[in-house]
Amino acid sequence: MYTFSISVLLQALLVVSISSAADHGNFRKKLLLAFAWIGSFSVMCYLFVTKNIYILGAVLAIISNTSFGASFVLLNSFLPLLVRHHPSVATPVDSRTPDLAASDDESQPLEESARLDTDGEDEFDSRAALLPGRAEEGHAIVRVRTNEEKISDEMNFSTQISARGIGIGYIAALFLQCVAIFILVRMKNTTWSQRVVLCVIGAWWAIFTIPAALWLRPRPGPPLPSISSQTGARAWVSYTIYAWKSLFRTVRLASRLADITLFLGGWFLLSDAIATTSSTAILFAKTQLHMEPWALGLINVISTASGIVGAFSWAMISRRFKLQAHQTILACIALFELIPLYGLMGYLPFVKNWGVFGLQQPWEMYPLAAIYGFVLGGLSSYCRSLYGELIPPGSEAAFYALYAITDKGSSVFGPAIVGAIIDRTGHIRPAFWFLAALVGFPAPLIWFINVDRGKREGGKLAEVIEGFKQLQQSGASGEEDVSSERNSTSEGDSQGILARYDDD
Repeated sequence: MYTFSISVLLQALLVVSISSAADHGNFRKKLLLAFAWIGSFSVMCYLFVTKNIYILGAVLAIISNTSFGASFVLLNSFLPLLVRHHPSVATPVDSRTPDLAASDDESQPLEESARLDTDGEDEFDSRAALLPGRAEEGHAIVRVRTNEEKISDEMNFSTQISARGIGIGYIAALFLQCVAIFILVRMKNTTWSQRVVLCVIGAWWAIFTIPAALWLRPRPGPPLPSISSQTGARAWVSYTIYAWKSLFRTVRLASRLADITLFLGGWFLLSDAIATTSSTAILFAKTQLHMEPWALGLINVISTASGIVGAFSWAMISRRFKLQAHQTILACIALFELIPLYGLMGYLPFVKNWGVFGLQQPWEMYPLAAIYGFVLGGLSSYCRSLYGELIPPGSEAAFYALYAITDKGSSVFGPAIVGAIIDRTGHIRPAFWFLAALVGFPAPLIWFINVDRGKREGGKLAEVIEGFKQLQQSGASGEEDVSSERNSTSEGDSQGILARYDDD
């Protein structure tokens, strides 16, 4: 537990420190690969851990867990960039008509044009705009998509990428779990076999980092003006200092974005509910239902398998019922609520007399594990993509660092409260009352999220932040340039937000 706590603390410190370097300059992909290699090789090094140097295992656990958290934040920060630059989202809808201003008839004198028309040469067909195939002969008049159309396209594509990524990850996890179980059974579950399993896991991580190294584009961000002249260690120190300053600024800015605030509040509670429900259910199965280790392992396999189904199914469910992203999350929460409510059924006298249902038999854990995995597959993909759509462009790593801190920080409270309930009552079942409330608390916050409003406020804030940086760099002369570039933002709103940003 101490090792895990230290790794979580270091992970939080690290993701904040690297967020600025990831958002500015050509470091996002480099940092992702660096932490992936470090994490994977540290897991592989468990092969050399013995009881005489057990402290090495703790050190490797801290390094691997910290590297995993940092690489996952960087990986998440690519999601909004991939969506924003994908041709299906970035390309506007074209409606082509002939450009008369560029035609030969328009550029020629009237008399000569009339003569050419009389001769039948180069005659312009008035039906050209209506005929298929003739549109390409003219220049394009681009019909710009409405803001609602663009947001809908981006949201759908974001959830599609996120769902596929989560689904593929679950498939890989299920396959690797089966390989690990096979190795443990064949090698009779010795400490050596466990070290071999960890080495295989590290090798798996390293091997599947190679495709990202080869084909993932760097997607660089704009360099910081104050650091552009620095190199080496001085540049990294400056990036780190700027990152910590940006963290507090990001928190203050996030509090001014209503939808970001609503999401982070809901995600804080929801991630706590996910982690606490999992740990409480396993503890209940082990101590109250007296399930064997292999049976507990089967719970994990079922949960992972149903997570694969959930990752791909929730997208179809959302399209079938025409649900928005936050409505899909609410549907997941409603289904998630069945788990603690089912545990509370054990208090009903007639259910208790039956001796079955309400978590009185070990086999009941398996359908609940399937529900948990199915729900988690949807929450993992939709929460990440919804948050990515609300982030101000250019601040992806910084805001995903805040996302990770919210996720990790919340896991402290739920288990502590459950532990206090168990210590007070001497039983685990009363903790299901707390879990039922914890699962339901995020729903009102998620309900009030408006993606259209969130993207509009995020885009406005991104323009203001960029303008503030340019003002710092170019002084008074730059102020005029920045104001002219922000023609889509009202002058009063921009100056008001910029003034508050400057005060921070």
